[in-house]
Amino acid sequence: FVPLKTVDQQGTLCVHRVRQGFIGERTATINRVRGLLSEFGIVLPQNANTVRRQAAAALENLPGWANRAIGDLLSHLHALDLRIAEYDAHVKATAQADERSRKLMTTPGIGPTTASALVAAIGNAHDFKNGRQLAAWLGLVPKQYSTGGKPRLGSITKAGDSYLRTLLILGARSVLANAPGKTDRISRWALAVQQRAGYGKALVAIAAKNARMAWAMLSKGEAFRAMA
Repeated sequence: FVPLKTVDQQGTLCVHRVRQGFIGERTATINRVRGLLSEFGIVLPQNANTVRRQAAAALENLPGWANRAIGDLLSHLHALDLRIAEYDAHVKATAQADERSRKLMTTPGIGPTTASALVAAIGNAHDFKNGRQLAAWLGLVPKQYSTGGKPRLGSITKAGDSYLRTLLILGARSVLANAPGKTDRISRWALAVQQRAGYGKALVAIAAKNARMAWAMLSKGEAFRAMA
Protein backbone atom coordinates (compact mmCIF):
# COMPACT_ATOMS: atom_id res chain seq x y z
CA PHE A 1 0.00 0.00 0.00
CA VAL A 2 1.42 3.39 -1.06
CA PRO A 3 -0.46 6.62 -0.26
CA LEU A 4 -1.13 8.89 -3.21
CA LYS A 5 1.21 11.87 -3.43
CA THR A 6 1.14 15.27 -5.10
CA VAL A 7 4.07 16.60 -7.12
CA ASP A 8 5.11 18.78 -4.16
CA GLN A 9 5.05 15.76 -1.85
CA GLN A 10 7.17 13.76 -4.27
CA GLY A 11 9.67 16.61 -4.46
CA THR A 12 9.97 16.84 -0.67
CA LEU A 13 10.34 13.07 -0.40
CA CYS A 14 13.16 13.27 -2.94
CA VAL A 15 14.94 15.76 -0.67
CA HIS A 16 14.51 13.46 2.33
CA ARG A 17 15.79 10.42 0.45
CA VAL A 18 18.88 12.22 -0.81
CA ARG A 19 19.52 13.64 2.67
CA GLN A 20 19.23 10.16 4.18
CA GLY A 21 21.59 8.83 1.54
CA PHE A 22 24.19 11.45 2.46
CA ILE A 23 23.80 10.56 6.15
CA GLY A 24 24.35 6.89 5.35
CA GLU A 25 27.40 7.76 3.28
CA ARG A 26 28.77 9.87 6.13
CA THR A 27 28.36 7.00 8.59
CA ALA A 28 30.08 4.63 6.17
CA THR A 29 32.95 7.10 5.68
CA ILE A 30 33.48 7.47 9.42
CA ASN A 31 33.55 3.69 9.82
CA ARG A 32 36.01 3.40 6.93
CA VAL A 33 38.33 5.93 8.56
CA ARG A 34 38.17 4.03 11.85
CA GLY A 35 38.83 0.73 10.11
CA LEU A 36 41.83 2.01 8.16
CA LEU A 37 43.41 3.70 11.16
CA SER A 38 43.03 0.52 13.19
CA GLU A 39 45.43 -1.13 10.71
CA PHE A 40 48.06 1.27 12.04
CA GLY A 41 47.22 0.56 15.66
CA ILE A 42 45.13 3.71 16.05
CA VAL A 43 41.85 2.62 17.63
CA LEU A 44 39.18 5.32 17.71
CA PRO A 45 35.82 5.28 19.51
CA GLN A 46 32.56 5.35 17.59
CA ASN A 47 31.82 8.97 18.48
CA ALA A 48 31.79 10.82 15.16
CA ASN A 49 33.22 14.10 16.44
CA THR A 50 36.05 12.26 18.20
CA VAL A 51 36.87 10.39 14.99
CA ARG A 52 37.04 13.65 13.04
CA ARG A 53 39.35 15.26 15.57
CA GLN A 54 41.67 12.36 16.38
CA ALA A 55 41.92 11.13 12.78
CA ALA A 56 43.04 14.58 11.65
CA ALA A 57 45.62 14.66 14.45
CA ALA A 58 46.92 11.21 13.44
CA LEU A 59 47.50 12.10 9.78
CA GLU A 60 51.06 13.42 10.17
CA ASN A 61 52.20 10.07 11.58
CA LEU A 62 50.85 8.04 8.66
CA PRO A 63 53.20 6.95 5.84
CA GLY A 64 52.95 8.12 2.24
CA TRP A 65 49.73 7.27 0.48
CA ALA A 66 48.03 6.24 3.71
CA ASN A 67 48.23 9.88 4.73
CA ARG A 68 46.78 10.91 1.36
CA ALA A 69 44.00 8.31 1.38
CA ILE A 70 42.73 8.99 4.88
CA GLY A 71 43.16 12.73 4.33
CA ASP A 72 40.90 12.44 1.27
CA LEU A 73 38.32 10.57 3.34
CA LEU A 74 38.35 13.33 5.96
CA SER A 75 37.92 15.94 3.22
CA HIS A 76 35.00 13.96 1.82
CA LEU A 77 33.55 13.72 5.32
CA HIS A 78 33.74 17.51 5.70
CA ALA A 79 32.00 17.97 2.35
CA LEU A 80 29.22 15.60 3.45
CA ASP A 81 28.82 17.52 6.71
CA LEU A 82 28.30 20.74 4.74
CA ARG A 83 25.87 19.12 2.30
CA ILE A 84 23.80 17.52 5.08
CA ALA A 85 23.67 20.84 6.95
CA GLU A 86 22.38 22.47 3.76
CA TYR A 87 19.65 19.85 3.38
CA ASP A 88 18.75 20.13 7.07
CA ALA A 89 18.30 23.88 6.70
CA HIS A 90 16.09 23.38 3.63
CA VAL A 91 13.93 20.77 5.38
CA LYS A 92 13.53 23.03 8.42
CA ALA A 93 12.53 25.99 6.26
CA THR A 94 10.06 23.84 4.33
CA ALA A 95 8.48 22.57 7.55
CA GLN A 96 8.17 26.02 9.04
CA ALA A 97 6.49 27.29 5.87
CA ASP A 98 3.81 24.56 5.92
CA GLU A 99 0.85 24.94 8.27
CA ARG A 100 0.39 21.18 8.64
CA SER A 101 4.04 20.68 9.55
CA ARG A 102 3.92 23.52 12.07
CA LYS A 103 0.94 21.88 13.72
CA LEU A 104 2.74 18.53 13.88
CA MET A 105 5.79 20.18 15.45
CA THR A 106 3.73 21.09 18.53
CA THR A 107 3.86 17.37 19.40
CA PRO A 108 6.75 16.33 21.68
CA GLY A 109 9.05 14.08 19.68
CA ILE A 110 8.12 15.51 16.27
CA GLY A 111 10.59 18.07 14.97
CA PRO A 112 10.95 19.73 11.54
CA THR A 113 12.46 16.69 9.80
CA THR A 114 9.79 14.27 11.01
CA ALA A 115 6.96 16.73 10.38
CA SER A 116 8.17 17.45 6.85
CA ALA A 117 8.61 13.74 6.11
CA LEU A 118 5.14 12.87 7.43
CA VAL A 119 3.42 15.53 5.34
CA ALA A 120 5.43 14.51 2.27
CA ALA A 121 4.61 10.82 2.74
CA ILE A 122 0.93 10.89 3.74
CA GLY A 123 -0.33 14.41 3.01
CA ASN A 124 -3.62 14.88 4.85
CA ALA A 125 -3.61 11.20 5.85
CA HIS A 126 -6.94 10.56 4.12
CA ASP A 127 -5.64 7.24 2.78
CA PHE A 128 -5.82 5.88 6.33
CA LYS A 129 -9.08 5.15 8.17
CA ASN A 130 -7.67 5.92 11.59
CA GLY A 131 -4.49 6.51 13.53
CA ARG A 132 -3.99 2.84 14.34
CA GLN A 133 -4.00 2.00 10.63
CA LEU A 134 -1.28 4.59 10.06
CA ALA A 135 0.75 3.21 12.98
CA ALA A 136 0.35 -0.30 11.53
CA TRP A 137 1.49 0.91 8.10
CA LEU A 138 4.59 2.35 9.76
CA GLY A 139 5.28 -0.99 11.44
CA LEU A 140 4.67 0.38 14.94
CA VAL A 141 1.93 -2.06 15.94
CA PRO A 142 3.01 -5.35 17.60
CA LYS A 143 2.44 -8.61 15.77
CA GLN A 144 -0.31 -10.73 17.25
CA TYR A 145 -0.01 -14.46 17.81
CA SER A 146 -1.62 -17.06 20.00
CA THR A 147 -0.23 -19.46 22.61
CA GLY A 148 -2.50 -21.83 24.48
CA GLY A 149 -5.50 -20.21 22.90
CA LYS A 150 -4.62 -16.80 24.35
CA PRO A 151 -3.74 -13.80 22.14
CA ARG A 152 -0.22 -12.45 22.64
CA LEU A 153 1.63 -9.41 21.37
CA GLY A 154 5.08 -9.88 19.85
CA SER A 155 7.66 -7.55 18.32
CA ILE A 156 6.64 -4.74 15.99
CA THR A 157 6.02 -5.65 12.36
CA LYS A 158 8.52 -3.14 10.88
CA ALA A 159 6.33 -2.86 7.79
CA GLY A 160 5.76 0.29 5.75
CA ASP A 161 8.08 3.26 5.61
CA SER A 162 11.27 2.48 7.56
CA TYR A 163 12.51 6.08 7.25
CA LEU A 164 9.41 7.52 8.92
CA ARG A 165 9.47 4.79 11.54
CA THR A 166 13.11 5.58 12.35
CA LEU A 167 12.37 9.31 12.66
CA LEU A 168 9.47 8.66 15.03
CA ILE A 169 11.60 6.30 17.14
CA LEU A 170 14.36 8.93 17.32
CA GLY A 171 11.76 11.45 18.45
CA ALA A 172 10.53 9.00 21.07
CA ARG A 173 14.09 8.72 22.41
CA SER A 174 14.14 12.48 22.87
CA VAL A 175 10.80 12.41 24.71
CA LEU A 176 11.99 9.65 27.04
CA ALA A 177 15.40 11.26 27.64
CA ASN A 178 13.77 14.54 28.66
CA ALA A 179 10.93 13.00 30.67
CA PRO A 180 12.65 12.58 34.11
CA GLY A 181 11.78 15.50 36.37
CA LYS A 182 8.88 16.66 34.20
CA THR A 183 5.31 16.61 35.44
CA ASP A 184 3.29 16.84 32.21
CA ARG A 185 1.05 13.90 31.32
CA ILE A 186 3.08 12.76 28.31
CA SER A 187 6.32 12.57 30.31
CA ARG A 188 4.69 10.78 33.23
CA TRP A 189 3.01 8.32 30.87
CA ALA A 190 6.25 7.67 28.97
CA LEU A 191 8.17 6.95 32.16
CA ALA A 192 5.40 4.68 33.42
CA VAL A 193 5.50 2.66 30.18
CA GLN A 194 9.28 2.37 30.41
CA GLN A 195 9.08 1.14 34.00
CA ARG A 196 6.38 -1.37 33.12
CA ALA A 197 7.53 -2.64 29.73
CA GLY A 198 11.18 -1.62 29.33
CA TYR A 199 13.02 1.00 27.29
CA GLY A 200 12.56 -0.51 23.82
CA LYS A 201 8.82 -1.05 24.10
CA ALA A 202 8.41 2.42 25.59
CA LEU A 203 10.06 3.91 22.50
CA VAL A 204 7.67 2.02 20.23
CA ALA A 205 4.67 3.05 22.34
CA ILE A 206 5.62 6.73 22.19
CA ALA A 207 6.31 6.55 18.45
CA ALA A 208 2.98 4.80 17.82
CA LYS A 209 1.13 7.38 19.90
CA ASN A 210 2.76 10.17 17.92
CA ALA A 211 1.76 8.46 14.67
CA ARG A 212 -1.87 8.33 15.85
CA MET A 213 -1.71 11.97 16.91
CA ALA A 214 -0.25 12.89 13.52
CA TRP A 215 -3.16 11.16 11.79
CA ALA A 216 -5.71 13.11 13.85
CA MET A 217 -3.94 16.41 13.25
CA LEU A 218 -3.52 15.88 9.50
CA SER A 219 -6.84 14.23 8.66
CA LYS A 220 -9.11 16.18 11.01
CA GLY A 221 -7.13 19.35 11.54
CA GLU A 222 -7.05 18.74 15.28
CA ALA A 223 -4.62 20.55 17.55
CA PHE A 224 -2.12 18.69 19.69
CA ARG A 225 -3.64 17.12 22.78
CA ALA A 226 -1.51 16.18 25.79
CA MET A 227 -2.77 12.61 25.67
CA ALA A 228 -4.58 10.83 22.83
